[in-house]
Amino acid sequence: MPLCNHLVIMAKEARIGRVKTRLARDIGPVAAWTFYRRTLQAISRSLSKDKRWTTWLAVSPDAAVHNDRLWPANIPRISQGGGDLGQRMGRIMEVMEPGPVVLVGADIPDINAAHIAEAFRTLGNHDAVFGPADDGGYWLIGLKRRPKLSRIFNPVRWSTGHALADTRENFPEHAKIAFLETLNDIDDGEDLIGHYHRGK
Repeated sequence: MPLCNHLVIMAKEARIGRVKTRLARDIGPVAAWTFYRRTLQAISRSLSKDKRWTTWLAVSPDAAVHNDRLWPANIPRISQGGGDLGQRMGRIMEVMEPGPVVLVGADIPDINAAHIAEAFRTLGNHDAVFGPADDGGYWLIGLKRRPKLSRIFNPVRWSTGHALADTRENFPEHAKIAFLETLNDIDDGEDLIGHYHRGK
């Protein structure tokens, strides 16, 4: 039986003042919350329609996993668990059902199904795939998970320009790693302006 592809969207409970706090400093908490909620809904609905993979929501905080009103319908949910970003991503990679896993954030409005398909296609002959971001981080990471690669997310200097380089450094030398095109999450008002300009 062929292994299934698993796309996991990492999402926070969308509450005013608790999501996109850097963006909120530039455009206000209600506008930042609206952007996050709409982007999460749009990405989730668009990507979950594709039958080449199973789409999951990995949600935070854990208590929100059972609140059906907060999340797009008909998408299975798991909790992220505690710890820093690396610990949470590593846990997801551990607990997902067998098959390649691709993780993305919920605040990258330019993601589309072609990006995800390319990531899974690339994992056919690579151990890992990254979607780099201009700020030194990454908007996507995918692992074949065969063979198992442990501790690739620790230590990593998260939310800095070193996040991708640090994660890459944690892989064994023999690992085959590929890179997709550069996209950006929306962290502040400047990012949002750039996104709208690119869309014109």
